[in-house]
Amino acid sequence: MYSRDALSALWPLSGLPSQALDWIDLTGQDPVSPSSFAVGTAAQASIAAAALAACELGHERGAPRQRVAVDMAHAAAECTGWFTLDGHEPDLWDPLAGLYRCADGYVRVHTNFRHHRDGALRLLDLDPATATRANAEQALLGWNALDFEQAAADHALVATALRSFAEWDATPQGQALAAQPLMTITRIGDAPPRSLPALAADGLPLAGLRVLDLTRILAGPVGGRAMASFGADLMLANSPSLPNIAAIAETSRGKRSAHIDLRTEIGREALWRLVEDAHVFSQGYRPGGLAALGFSPEALAARRPGIVAVSLTAYGPQGPWADRRGFDSLVQTAMGFNHAEGEAAGDGKPRALPMQILDQASGFLMAFGAAAALWRQQREGGSWHVQVSLAQTGHWLRGLGRIEDGLRAGRPDLSPWLADEISGFGQLRAVRPSAQLARTPAGYSRPSVPPGTDAPYW
Repeated sequence: MYSRDALSALWPLSGLPSQALDWIDLTGQDPVSPSSFAVGTAAQASIAAAALAACELGHERGAPRQRVAVDMAHAAAECTGWFTLDGHEPDLWDPLAGLYRCADGYVRVHTNFRHHRDGALRLLDLDPATATRANAEQALLGWNALDFEQAAADHALVATALRSFAEWDATPQGQALAAQPLMTITRIGDAPPRSLPALAADGLPLAGLRVLDLTRILAGPVGGRAMASFGADLMLANSPSLPNIAAIAETSRGKRSAHIDLRTEIGREALWRLVEDAHVFSQGYRPGGLAALGFSPEALAARRPGIVAVSLTAYGPQGPWADRRGFDSLVQTAMGFNHAEGEAAGDGKPRALPMQILDQASGFLMAFGAAAALWRQQREGGSWHVQVSLAQTGHWLRGLGRIEDGLRAGRPDLSPWLADEISGFGQLRAVRPSAQLARTPAGYSRPSVPPGTDAPYW
């Protein structure tokens, strides 16, 4: 499937006018990265959707339409998430993370956070203080893959068994997922159309719009970064007690960054104060986590009528895994992508996709859904809930078809699209936005800064 076809197929999910598609220019074709899947098409189509929806909202606010161009190689480069700080490329993976052989197959274990790492080692009867990867490899040989997957889930840990597509399709979660659309935009309450700030003739399409970003692990931060690149005022709200991943330096471009402890009454009051003036509330915590603290989409809509809530999950809102934690690498493994790439390579050795495309595309789909819901709020009123999941994005990627000899492609040359900037983390080199807006070029008005740099005020 070509990117224009992919974009045209997902555009009706937004409710946006079809004539907006006349303003998009897409160049390039797969393969642009070594994969038998259309990762370039997924990157380009999701980025184009986010940019075009933002521009359509800008048009609704009184600006002329403008052309949007996305090159596939540049889009794929952006979706690698590559960056350096002070000339050094951070190590993004814990040494114990990855694929392990079991008695009857493989499991992938995610250990980038200390509590997940230590929990997995204790489940294997290993001492977290002294255990090595070799110890974990030996211990997992005594487990069946599905048994370890279930035991990990029972202990709120993150690990998935390697499946083929056929095996995934036979699971209750695979069947539930197949019956769901790529994403949903649902009206969840009544409200009049909300007056938006005036948009200057040379203003970016989301200028003046305030977005609360309560996301932590890649997909959600990518979505917030995309909205920032189109002009939105982003406030990243982090818990002072939770760890972050190194990629926060790259995904925080264009954002304010505040500490808010929602375990305290003061923290909850601070967040409600921000909600009062927010247009979008984006969150990617475990299902039910923020709702338990009083910040469900319905509670947000009751307190701030007209708000757009955006929710990211691992496996979607329906099915027996709806409440299960997950990350891109684990969803790839569970759904069959790692198995399929190994088959395509001819050696049968499971291999990951060349980028965390489920995270990246899901992030841009969150930005797409947020802009579309804001457009509908202007036209129809109401409060809205956008729901995106890594697994639904994976199902969509699978439906884009396979790329013959795609694994022979080289990795993209990032150098044409790299930009240097001063950040609160050091000298940052990263890929600049691939969505080219003809009249108001996308970019970041604020440097990336560490969590807690800013006060929790607009």
